[in-house]
This record gives sequence, structure tokens and C-alpha cells, in this order.
Amino acid sequence: MNEISLTLDNRTAHGKQAAKLRKQGVTPSVVYGGKTDAIATQASAVETAKVVRAAGKHTPVHLVLDGKKKLAIIKTIDMDPVKHTLRHVAFHTIKQNEKIVTEVSIVLIGEGESAAEKAGLIVLQAIEKIEIKALPANLPESLEMSIVALATHEDKLTIADIKLPTGVEFADLDQDMDLVVANVYEPSALQAANDAAGGDAEDVEDVAVENGAETPATEAGEPEKK
Repeated sequence: MNEISLTLDNRTAHGKQAAKLRKQGVTPSVVYGGKTDAIATQASAVETAKVVRAAGKHTPVHLVLDGKKKLAIIKTIDMDPVKHTLRHVAFHTIKQNEKIVTEVSIVLIGEGESAAEKAGLIVLQAIEKIEIKALPANLPESLEMSIVALATHEDKLTIADIKLPTGVEFADLDQDMDLVVANVYEPSALQAANDAAGGDAEDVEDVAVENGAETPATEAGEPEKK
């Protein structure tokens, strides 16, 4: 994983003054963690946006502030709902030798290559994210699951099918390994479920729950990085 770094400057502008910073091409931020109080910071809007896109909320960021290096992860991202520009970022410092808990995406690979899809069936994902625990250096950008082996409408992928990288564990020690991550459906079954629900046939939350999958939780707060 390539090192992601950002140089921050101390910030004295707050409230309405912070809005002026944004007009000047500067993004306000704050750094939490450690034994010190929160530090108001700022950096170039262009550079900050690059870091947010590259790191998301699970990849460590190497911050440089007052000539000192700090390792951190992004805790919150505030986006302008109209302009879709970055308004504020909150960083939380971490230590290289301490495990942290964070949420990562589950990515299905092999789309279009499974026997199920070739037979005209449809594969839908029911769980898109899961919390893991690991040292900062071991945090994966995502967890990949292949759907190539799926063949019939009875096939599915569960949490137990996730192959965790070395040094990574599920954050929940009592994690239900039988939770369904992806199911195979017949188009007619999807259409029937859609007609019954009056919604979108491609909506995993409408269809997967009826087939025993748990609805993915919606994270409160700011939008996720895409």
C-alpha cells in the first residue's frame, strides 16, 4: 500500500471565518487523539480532497504538523450537499503498534463469470461493509469475495466465506458467520418480489431480507467516499 501523506498548517479561523478559507481554496480540518486537545488545522483543498479520495475511512494517513509526523485515520468527512465539495475533515491519531477497529467494503469480483450468471440468474449483494480489527499497517483497502463458484439459485456467499488477510480479524468476536453476503436469484423471483413490494427489483434490501439475509446497516453521519 502506497503511503498517503498530508501536510497541515495550524488554523486560527473558526466559524464564519472558516467559510472564507474555503473560498480561498483551503479546507479546514481538526486532529483528535493522544493526550493533547483537539488541534484546529487546515490544508490546500486540492491536496485534502486527494487524500480523502485515496484514504477513505480505513487507510492510515501520515500527517505532518509543525514538523512532526502523526499517523491518523479519517473519522468524519463533511461534504457540501449542493456543491459536492469538501467542507471539513476530522482526523484521529493512531499508533502503529496498536490495533484499530474500522469498517471496510466487501467487494464482489468475477462479475459475469459465474455459471449462475451465464445461465441467466442474478447475483445480488446483501452486505457491503463489515468492521475489522488490525494494526494500521495490516488494514486492507477492501475485502474481496469471488462469485465465480456460484451456480444455482440455492448458492450463496456468507461471512464465513470471507478470507481475511494475515493479521486481520473481525471486530465482533461473536460475529455471525452465517450472515449472507450475496445470493443468487432467478429473474422471475426478483420480479415477483418487486411486484409485491412495489419497489425496484434490483434493491437488495427489498429482496435479500425476504431470503434470510440481514439488511446492511446504514452508517449515520457524512457521505462515504466512493
